[in-house]
Amino acid sequence: MKDWLGYKDKVCVVTGASSGMGRAVVENLVGEGAVVYGMDRNPCDVEGVTFVQADLSDKASIDAAFAQLPDHIDRFFGIAGLSGARTSYWTTFTVNFIANKYMTDEYLERRMGRGGAIVYVTSVGGLMWEKWAREYKKVMSCHTWEEMVAFMKKVSPKDGVGGMSYVLSKRCMNYYASLKAVELGERGIRVNAVLPGSTDTGMKAEFEKMAGGAEKLKMENGAVGRLATSQEMAEPIIYLNSDMASFVSGLMMIVDMGHNAAKTLGFAKNQLDVPAALPIYNMRFMQKKFKESY
Repeated sequence: MKDWLGYKDKVCVVTGASSGMGRAVVENLVGEGAVVYGMDRNPCDVEGVTFVQADLSDKASIDAAFAQLPDHIDRFFGIAGLSGARTSYWTTFTVNFIANKYMTDEYLERRMGRGGAIVYVTSVGGLMWEKWAREYKKVMSCHTWEEMVAFMKKVSPKDGVGGMSYVLSKRCMNYYASLKAVELGERGIRVNAVLPGSTDTGMKAEFEKMAGGAEKLKMENGAVGRLATSQEMAEPIIYLNSDMASFVSGLMMIVDMGHNAAKTLGFAKNQLDVPAALPIYNMRFMQKKFKESY
């Protein structure tokens, strides 16, 4: 029988491996015979996974984690992320974007060869990234962690509302994934992204609050009337990094049961066509309003 996915004996690194989509991904990868390393702040107890502790908001912690990973990596799954409901603007932006860019630029480009593949989990909340690129293009030219942090400090105060960072960080990731697909394509390395709709994970309560309630969160998945499961997100994530997608790169795969299609057709309101980093957002009275919302 043909091994369609082609994960057997492949070295796979998964961030956010201890819960939600990340846990579902590592469970599936182990079942496919992959050599799986799970990175997370909290222990990953999935049998067959080598756990590597890492705090993605801390550069030194990331460096220490990669010192424990193999010199050659076949597949990378950047799944870890924060909603911003319980974390500051700076922390949210760092985990959602800076860490992914740093890990890719500093480590993955050196440890991956032809046939390698990367998939990032971004969000439908990061749509409209093409239109609002002027808000974040400067951070794409940053070469170091410190330069990216300096960009972040200009965008928001240290204790700024994390929920406002969520949209900007996910737009950054969608742009970055597209950029790396072009750059790394010359080396035969594929880069894609999965943009999940509302999903039933450990952050469900946070997203419900940000959406204005459980029913409104469900509505973001179109007419299906429920949240996706972690497994329903894990499967397209695994597909994009598999041999079955060997000619797929630069794809922003929206997984939301057609809700974005409804917005494109004018059947649903598009609430994402707004700037995410206006200077006015940093004003004290605006920060107060955002904190009341989140």
